Amino acid sequence: MQLTIPRPSLVLLIGVSGSGKSTFAHRHFQQTEVVSSDHCRALVCDDEGDQSATPDAFAVLHLIVEKRLRRGKLTVVDATNVQPWARSLLLQQAQAAEVPAIAIVLDVPEQVYLEQNLQRDRIVDTAVLGQQVRDLRAGLAGLRDEGFAEVYSLTEPEEAEIRY
Repeated sequence: MQLTIPRPSLVLLIGVSGSGKSTFAHRHFQQTEVVSSDHCRALVCDDEGDQSATPDAFAVLHLIVEKRLRRGKLTVVDATNVQPWARSLLLQQAQAAEVPAIAIVLDVPEQVYLEQNLQRDRIVDTAVLGQQVRDLRAGLAGLRDEGFAEVYSLTEPEEAEIRY
């Protein structure tokens, strides 16, 4: 699969916890291009796993996205992004900056994200993963309608090795 990522653009990595979003981001984008919700959580409270810091973390994430897009920089958001409401403000930011929004969905098999979840420093509860999967599945068909210029779906771990 060939991915076409315009520069500048806003890229949203979409997938459940443990699906490989951060690994994909690390392999395919410069560190400065990636805005991670976990990193923003660590910035505001010194603990990327502290979910109580999520509102503040996303305020920081959206500010960074706005500033990067205003400067015409490729910006990659590394967060679950599985709910339409979570994507909505980011899509508005891309539209305001007049850059395309690209969705890269990591819709990997259950075995993959469950195994990878167990290898993480911060293990996500399986009930939370289940809700993330339901949210992901419910929104997949409507991604184009939300305003994404391109939607790429990676369903096997090997596809995360692709180059663009």
